[in-house]
Amino acid sequence: MRLLMLATLGGGIGAGIRYLTQVAMVRALGPAFPWWTFAINVSGSFAMGVIATMVMLRFDGSPELRAFLATGILGGFTTFSAFSLDAANLMSKHENGAAAFYILGSVGLSIAGLYAGVALAKAIWS
Repeated sequence: MRLLMLATLGGGIGAGIRYLTQVAMVRALGPAFPWWTFAINVSGSFAMGVIATMVMLRFDGSPELRAFLATGILGGFTTFSAFSLDAANLMSKHENGAAAFYILGSVGLSIAGLYAGVALAKAIWS
């Protein structure tokens, strides 16, 4: 229960940071290209690299820090950071086929899932 509460608290913080980042970037750069999502995904992945390494090397893999920082804050900010960490872990274990499947499958099936969800919602509510 304690880890769940830490992840939940961190998730709220991360979602708030994501929202503020999006608003600021739309105001600064306009809505023509989703720079906010691009920046959030890249910066979140960078932060995941720093945090995952710091938690493992400096804090002995603390489950509390992992739940609050990685799952919570970065999960609320962007799940792309977790995707990047999972892909890097597969590649570091030389599981290149699994990594390619994970990367291509996640991106391709996520986009296909979005279109399927749009089609379903339109069929129900149009």
